[in-house]
Amino acid sequence: MVFFSIFDSKLRAEKKAEEDRKVRLEFERLRQVLGVNTAFPGGLHDEEIWWRDHSVWLKEVGYQLPSRYAPDWVPSWQGTDKYWALCEDSWHMPASQVVSATRIFDGAHVILKRIQPSLHPHEIEIGRFLASEPLRQQRENHCVEMLDVLQVPNEADEAILVFPLLRPFDDPPFETIGEIVDFTLQVFEGLRFMHEQHVAHRDCMNLNIMMNPIGMYPHPYHPCRPSRRLDTKGWARHRPRTECSPRYLFIDFGISRRYQASERAPLEPPIWGGYKNVPEFQLSNEPRNPFPTDVWYLGLALQQRLLNVYRGLDFIVPLVSDMVQDDPAKRPTMDDVVPRFVLTYQALSLWKLRSRAVMRDEWVILRPFRDLFHWLRSLRFLWRRLPAVPSRTMYL
Repeated sequence: MVFFSIFDSKLRAEKKAEEDRKVRLEFERLRQVLGVNTAFPGGLHDEEIWWRDHSVWLKEVGYQLPSRYAPDWVPSWQGTDKYWALCEDSWHMPASQVVSATRIFDGAHVILKRIQPSLHPHEIEIGRFLASEPLRQQRENHCVEMLDVLQVPNEADEAILVFPLLRPFDDPPFETIGEIVDFTLQVFEGLRFMHEQHVAHRDCMNLNIMMNPIGMYPHPYHPCRPSRRLDTKGWARHRPRTECSPRYLFIDFGISRRYQASERAPLEPPIWGGYKNVPEFQLSNEPRNPFPTDVWYLGLALQQRLLNVYRGLDFIVPLVSDMVQDDPAKRPTMDDVVPRFVLTYQALSLWKLRSRAVMRDEWVILRPFRDLFHWLRSLRFLWRRLPAVPSRTMYL
């Protein structure tokens, strides 16, 4: 028995070593494919050096960057047998112009975004406008709040914008049809609000819609690895949206524009955002009204991230189809979209709203078990009188 135990332990050790070797090879392959240029594996990218060089000043003005940006940083894995990619101080944000930070006076986790005002001359002005009073307090305002603007010393064309820490709107996945309805209603209201303030987003694709998961995470999640806890002591577990009612927010006003109230149909030269197949931009460079383009952008985001991912959303299809019509003149305005969607979802039964959001690629064999767990939990929500559409106060 001792022999078999030793032999089994040896096999497990060899298997773990082989898995670690594969992980290392995969990371190295990705580094080569992405063209990552660092002095050593896990080191600072060229674009990150700017943040390191400004970390002391940022601390002086109230923002503490992660340890990897300290001028005297020594990687935690150096001199050990730790694999660099598994160490927290090797982690960084996907985009080089963005970095996570801690606001010193209250310990809040925030995001710093580096911009060049000469390239995006309207971003600060629009962000401040949408976060000003009384707009900031309006429920329909689903624009991320700009917490601070820092002018970089001795660099006239460099500014840093401070935002709250958010996560992708569909991470974790939706669990009920009511949660999907809630998300859809919030983003419809949010885009209508912007249009009512004569602001065209011009790039409201799926990556520019985020979630503030208020109360969803008992332990904070890591900004660079949202699936992990901030203290790196395991996975970041979350409560259902039905219990916590998150807020969905539009971000990135870099190419947005604000117009005078008298400009009912402003014209702007085509500008390419995240989606490169905007119908009205394909055949002509003539100036276009950006508001119908916003409607198309949001419609395509819903089509790609909801209709193509989840089953049981046929009730949204007619509206989304109208939003993504090729002819901008045939698309509904957001003033049309919101009441039309409200009538649509209010016609849904309680059973439908409480039903599970089933992904199209879900294994059929797992469905009965997930359905059972879902309805057991739904009974608890009903007992607590939680609304099926989380942000709506009425009981459903």
